[in-house]
Amino acid sequence: MEKYIDLEAYPTPYYIVYEDRLRRNLDLISHVASEAGVKIIMAFKANALWRTFGVMREYGVASTASSLNEMWLANEELGCLAHTYCPAYTDETIGKYLEGSSHITFNSVSQARRFYGDVERFNAAGGHRVSCGLRINPMCSVIDTDIYNPCCPGSRFGVTADEIDELPDFIEGFHFHALCESTSYDLERVLEVVEEKFGKYLPRLKWINMGGGHLMTREGYDTGHLIGLLRRFKQRHPGLEVILEPGSAFTWRTGDLIASVVDVVENSGIKTAIVDASFACHMPDCLEMPYKPTITEALPEVVPSSENNYRMGGNSCLSGDFVGDWSFAAPLRPGDRLTFEDMNHYTTVKTNMFNGISHPSILYVHCDGQVEVLREYTYVDYKSRMD
Repeated sequence: MEKYIDLEAYPTPYYIVYEDRLRRNLDLISHVASEAGVKIIMAFKANALWRTFGVMREYGVASTASSLNEMWLANEELGCLAHTYCPAYTDETIGKYLEGSSHITFNSVSQARRFYGDVERFNAAGGHRVSCGLRINPMCSVIDTDIYNPCCPGSRFGVTADEIDELPDFIEGFHFHALCESTSYDLERVLEVVEEKFGKYLPRLKWINMGGGHLMTREGYDTGHLIGLLRRFKQRHPGLEVILEPGSAFTWRTGDLIASVVDVVENSGIKTAIVDASFACHMPDCLEMPYKPTITEALPEVVPSSENNYRMGGNSCLSGDFVGDWSFAAPLRPGDRLTFEDMNHYTTVKTNMFNGISHPSILYVHCDGQVEVLREYTYVDYKSRMD
């Protein structure tokens, strides 16, 4: 097939990612990192679309990893060693993690003590050196949705202050993650608690990783406040390298999902436009979080009792594969194309082939306007997953 295509003639559904939007976000993130004097790395859990990493490499972006696959992707496609955190390492995986990581964070003191010998032997072997960190849990909740809240009661993530009898000498850094698409003011609250509960350990550390959830590329985010907050923290702790690892911020509003209406059905007075995509398969956060995405072609607000109000129904057999409601200026007809906005971050990484529904194609719009097909999916992709 041709590398570049006519977008108007290309069949739906497809994800479409825009290079200029990626560069816009990268420019802002680079500015914050430079002004605050911190390191900002990308979390693959929000975006692993490596065919677009050429742009990331231009900006010198490094990565965090929470699995061997993410780590290897960082090594191969970003050309960097990863800042690795995994809830639990094993005898079979620890050596592989060390080979591809510059930093390795342990979720518990017991894991740190269990595997420090492996780290020590690796570092003594004369290759690159791996720095050990410990994930801490400040138990400061600023997130309303529990499924995304690593500081809720009973969390399996990190060590609370009262669990540290004595910090092992080989721990060189702390890692905490307490945010989710949050503001700099949320970070300020968390930092106050971190310094209150863990401040006595900070002078002996080399680095602190403030995790993800810093949605600095969202419209209205106070980047000036973030820069000032990080500068003041560094002034209080001049010996610490400060690291942030946002996921969504890198690819926020950089891509959409284009789908077509294939039928309209009505039940109990509710009209549902069935599209050739699926919330369960292709937009899972809409059901998991849940949230209602913006549709470009819909009216800004729902018009009560309008004849042109519709739910959107996915093309799977899951009863709950729908989200609603939207109002339109005119009735929806089969063949109408709809743009589900902001479907790059936390979307392509979470998709699945439930019901055997094919994955949407992935398109990339270069800054010069050329549209490149990065990937199309076939029956072989579905069948090979079950090999």
